[in-house]
Amino acid sequence: MKFTKMQGCGNDYIYVNLMEEQINHPEEVAVAVSDRHFGIGGDGLVTIGQSETADFRMRIYNADGSEAEMCGNGIRCVAKYVYEHGMTDKTDLTIETGAGVKSLHLIKADGRVDRVRVDMGEPVLTAADIPVLSDKERVVNEPLLVLGKVWKVTCVSMGNPHAVVFVPSVKNINLEQIGPAFEHNKRFPKRINTEFVEILNRNEMNMRVWERGTGETLACGTGTCASVVAAIVNGLTEASVLVHLLGGDLEIEYDRKSNHVYMTGPAVTVFEGEWEKQ
Repeated sequence: MKFTKMQGCGNDYIYVNLMEEQINHPEEVAVAVSDRHFGIGGDGLVTIGQSETADFRMRIYNADGSEAEMCGNGIRCVAKYVYEHGMTDKTDLTIETGAGVKSLHLIKADGRVDRVRVDMGEPVLTAADIPVLSDKERVVNEPLLVLGKVWKVTCVSMGNPHAVVFVPSVKNINLEQIGPAFEHNKRFPKRINTEFVEILNRNEMNMRVWERGTGETLACGTGTCASVVAAIVNGLTEASVLVHLLGGDLEIEYDRKSNHVYMTGPAVTVFEGEWEKQ
């Protein structure tokens, strides 16, 4: 199986072109290739295939084999892959995801795709649609008991569910301990991605993330968008925010008129190879 390893802000996945390769059990392959000791190493598996509604289709499998609806860093890398592998000559294209069709604009440097701007669509704040169990229509700065401590959370979906927690500093958060407790909390029927956010000023923040099915990652595109939306809803930032993640920076813009969130960030090819199927 030929593959390409790519990363966006350190959020790394194994990419496979289904128009050239066949994967019978992608959830099992995702577990095997993601292993950083016995596999290729990554946060999961991304497949690229044909679509009836867009230019291409992507599917995302986490490191534990579960399928995610959307991945902001992953979709930027898919755009770079299809352009640089000669599968399209478009610099504006559409990609079908589990969270709908997304529109992307490729930003080139020296003839190669350097960064990608993604229309991430409309944020969802209705609790039942995220989903999060609540007697309120929205969960905004609401208390949640996790491991004996009350945290204030704001829940947002960007095609996948997120719980955003604002903290004084992200450095001292023990994500290995607190992350799984959030992910599997009974308030979240489909589990949850959790972002811990430190507001630096009205246009800048630090963020760490625990992704369901994977653990702490160096970045999360949908989580970054959800965090900015949560910050705006809580009156903490303006509509354009630079977000610092462990793996790099993402630029997030919220267009109030269209109610769409836009994300701009890097897409990098790490290496290509061939996986000997186990």
